[in-house]
Amino acid sequence: MFTVGIGVLVLAWTWAVGRVSPADRELDAGGYVLVTACAAALMWRRAAPLPVLAATTVCTTGYLSVGYPYGPMLVLMAIAVYTVARHMPWRTAVPAALLALGVLLLHLLFNDEALPGALGLIPASAWVAVPFAIGSTVASIDAGRRAAVERGIADERLRVAQEVHDVVGHGLAAIKMQADVALHLLDKRPEQARPALEAVSRTSTQALEELRSTLGMVRGTPQASAGPGIADLDALYQRMREAGLRVSVDVRGTPAPLARSAELAAYRVVQEAMTNVLKHADRKDAVIVVDHRDDGAHLEIASPHSDRVPTPIPARSTGMGLTGMRDRVLAQRGRFEAGPEPDGRFVVRAWLPRGDR
Repeated sequence: MFTVGIGVLVLAWTWAVGRVSPADRELDAGGYVLVTACAAALMWRRAAPLPVLAATTVCTTGYLSVGYPYGPMLVLMAIAVYTVARHMPWRTAVPAALLALGVLLLHLLFNDEALPGALGLIPASAWVAVPFAIGSTVASIDAGRRAAVERGIADERLRVAQEVHDVVGHGLAAIKMQADVALHLLDKRPEQARPALEAVSRTSTQALEELRSTLGMVRGTPQASAGPGIADLDALYQRMREAGLRVSVDVRGTPAPLARSAELAAYRVVQEAMTNVLKHADRKDAVIVVDHRDDGAHLEIASPHSDRVPTPIPARSTGMGLTGMRDRVLAQRGRFEAGPEPDGRFVVRAWLPRGDR
């Protein structure tokens, strides 16, 4: 429809200009054929922009060279130039536009009505340069939008991977410890293996429920919860104790109101830090300090140092483990640090600022 509309408009415009504007040659059947052919070529401008630019350039140059009225015909060529600039790579679009301009300027050699010298070059060049500049600008804007969408998709994938890693990693670590205890007791004291197996069942059920809730939150399911927060840490401590981790907790101050995303970040930091102790530390001890202050929640998770605990944090985040904890906290404009202390402990510290829910 666009091509038909622009073709009819240019034909009418050309007829009107021919009635009032002097030209070397009055519009006749040949002129209308050239305008119609040029307009028809635009139907393939998206599928074959370079051939369409070549066709419109040849038609336009021929039209002006024989002395038909100057002006409206150039609109069709300008559309072809714009299409090439917007949809073709820069290294292809620039030479194509320059070649089209060179061919177009040939009409100055044959059209006596054309302005001489630079006065003729400037308007003719503008019919190529202006649509090319507009097309290039639109292409840059489109590329920026696509890049923003791709970054958003990559960030969302990383967020999903981070959530699943934290939930599944914690659950599997606890289940493994409980299963190891059950296997150890099964032969020597089978009657004591039952509590460990029951703990495996409870932990796996809780992990599945939390994973289901997490996936619902990621998908934006209306009935999904906003995820666990600081108030849910007591249940987390109990699960870790059942998994074999000796947990000591010190809660100080009055809980400060945190944003829901900060609440989730605090929970995940404690969860991941304790899971790391369970998986990596030689001694399964963790000392948790949750200090509620006026400026927010200060967290500290300490454990006996083990050479197997990953201490460095890469500059480029992978969204997992220590780097995942750091990214969560920094996303809330908080502070995060993790590493061995002089006394031999491995300590994770995080501060999450107060904020509206």
